[in-house]
Amino acid sequence: PCPLSLCSPLLRAGRRRRRARSHATSGMSPSSSAAKVVAFVGADGLSAALAASFTRSGAIVRFYIDPKADGSAATALAEQGGGVRCASPAEATRDSALVVVLSDADGVDELFFGAQGIVKGLCKEAIVLIRSTLVPSHLEKLGQKLADEKKGIFLLDAYIFSGLSDELKQNIVVVASGRKDVAERAGQFFSGLDKTIYFVEGEFGCSSKIRLVNDLLESIHFVASTEAMFIGVRAGIHPSIIYDIISNAAGSSRIFVEVVPKILSEDPLLIDFLKSLKKHASYVMDTAKAATFPLPLLAVAYQQLIHGSSGVIRDESASPLKVWEQLFGVNIVDAASQQIYDASKLADQLVMASKAAKRIGFIGLGAMGFGMASHLLKSGFSITAYDVYKPTLARFAALGGLTKDSPEEVSRDAEILIIMVANEVQAESVLYGNAGAVSGLPAGTSIILSSTVSPGFVTQLKGRLEAECREIKLVDAPVSGGVKRAADGTLTVIVSGTDEALHCTGRVLSALSEKLYLIKGGCGAASSVKMVNQLLAGVHIASAAEAMAFGARLNLRTRRVFEIIQHARGYSWMFGNRVPHMLDNDYTPLSAVDIFVKDLGIVSRESSNLRIPLHVSSVAHQLFVSGSASGWGRYDDSAVVKVYETLSGVKVEGRPPMLNKEDVLRSLPVEWPEVPMDDLVSSASHDSKKVLVVLDDDPTGTQTVHDIEVLTEWPVEALTEQFLKLPTCFFILTNSRSMIANKVGKCGLKQFIFRVFKYIFKAFSLS
Repeated sequence: PCPLSLCSPLLRAGRRRRRARSHATSGMSPSSSAAKVVAFVGADGLSAALAASFTRSGAIVRFYIDPKADGSAATALAEQGGGVRCASPAEATRDSALVVVLSDADGVDELFFGAQGIVKGLCKEAIVLIRSTLVPSHLEKLGQKLADEKKGIFLLDAYIFSGLSDELKQNIVVVASGRKDVAERAGQFFSGLDKTIYFVEGEFGCSSKIRLVNDLLESIHFVASTEAMFIGVRAGIHPSIIYDIISNAAGSSRIFVEVVPKILSEDPLLIDFLKSLKKHASYVMDTAKAATFPLPLLAVAYQQLIHGSSGVIRDESASPLKVWEQLFGVNIVDAASQQIYDASKLADQLVMASKAAKRIGFIGLGAMGFGMASHLLKSGFSITAYDVYKPTLARFAALGGLTKDSPEEVSRDAEILIIMVANEVQAESVLYGNAGAVSGLPAGTSIILSSTVSPGFVTQLKGRLEAECREIKLVDAPVSGGVKRAADGTLTVIVSGTDEALHCTGRVLSALSEKLYLIKGGCGAASSVKMVNQLLAGVHIASAAEAMAFGARLNLRTRRVFEIIQHARGYSWMFGNRVPHMLDNDYTPLSAVDIFVKDLGIVSRESSNLRIPLHVSSVAHQLFVSGSASGWGRYDDSAVVKVYETLSGVKVEGRPPMLNKEDVLRSLPVEWPEVPMDDLVSSASHDSKKVLVVLDDDPTGTQTVHDIEVLTEWPVEALTEQFLKLPTCFFILTNSRSMIANKVGKCGLKQFIFRVFKYIFKAFSLS
């Protein structure tokens, strides 16, 4: 499965808070909270699950649901939650210590302040936890009005969702924001609940703002998933094949995994899901307008959501799927009913039946190509390589590989020729340019084209090779996985071509891959699947930039936003992989902005050739073009966030919060006496798990005199190992002049010390 990043800091925060609650002094222990009354006003599936947890903990649950609302929520609360239904909000909230309110923006004043509203039943010091679609400014007005109407009532803002990460799966995550003492007091109600993670986040309104960021991502990912599936089917790929491969690739998102089966099965729940997305996207748009912040991806996705939920074709009612099928000109349901095959199983059969080949020509030793070629070399193949960059050729020769001065020379004795260059222009050049490879290829040679190129280019190349009349075979074999997996031979490789071509190359393809998929349809089919993956990957990187910049505009702590979204429905693989680059302000190129200028350019060109409109991916392409035009083309592709930062003046980088001087001073231990030996002996004699870590630029004599270890280098792995030894003390050498340049970089003293502490805390948490 797709390697989704986990967020241990969030979980640890929740656990720390749970431990802290038992020592709280706000007048209520977790055990006493069991006898309290908890009210729910408004309900959905999450409310029912939360109410059930309260009931199991011994609390009394009461609830009110508007009679005009969906009756299934009331039934779930009564049956699953074990609650008692009340006739009005005032009745439900009377004598309740905690009130959980679910409300849309419409009618919230009547719900709170009407004749039988929530306020009429609230007792003094009750805590109201509101889940609302109110924009932040309206939420603040509600809080002020509640404070004016009834003194001693505490309002908290909440973002509540089902955890979807491996770490928090099947848990209810409650993110509360507001006055810190009130939020911590509310936490006591949740401390005894099973499958509930609760923690406090910032000032009032922060939780709803984080929900808006998640809603933005969900909406864009939904429309991108729709576009990806329709262009893939138009290109001739079975929709189930697309789903199976992309779900385990870098283009995956939680929305894609959840929604595509609903599309393919015409699930009636898709209508409600789409309407909910449209409504929530409208709230995000309203908030962005008030904050004067551009959301180009969401804006165009919102229009698609409006169109899909219109439910009308030629004045007749229609499902969203039928509306999209008319828009894209593709009958995706009929395509899904076609005979399916197992692309992975076909690949296994190919490898078993393929013949051996030893002499491999390899053109293109870039970051990916070098890893692939060096892995083949270690796997026992004879590799002769060419690259325009001479130092890279020298590195490859040092590993034992053979090198030549031109593509033509590389191809002369090759059984198989692998092309791994950046784009179609380079592929054309190395094959047909001056001293090109095709002129030197022996008859019967097989070419593996692993560059990301358009399906049309592959199809045309196959025709040109056939015109050579030398039985030169072509395998369409784009790859995915990154530099490390290329060097380890654990890439995902998608292949298509003639049976003969695949039979000749199967063992080489297997050596390069951990996951190998064989796509029916001949040359161009594999590149069509790769195009779908790149469409989603590019949109997900751009949407991550839009979301994080929007969060920064809303004055949220971007690192905390990242931690929370990792567990929510708005998560994508690219979000988890690329947002840390934005937070660290580190754009060392692993995959450059210009790569997605190219890849989304392929998507744009193919959408034109196939006559299928792709709105969200076209806007994402323009964002990468803007980044490249601004001079960031060779930066890491996550640098697309700089487009938003430049437009709006925000900074996504997640700097550590400023510490209050008084708080820091209070946290320090008491001053030691002038002669501290008695205190030291006393401390050492007690059984303590504390470890003293000393930062010292010249820890002379520590090993020879005191037998204390000194770390001159301090990667997380070394620090973790040190903590696991449970030493009383160890030193870290902080004299930066003695360290290698890339360890220290150009950071100043404060950044240097902060980096040391960051590694220490990470190592401590791991140990």
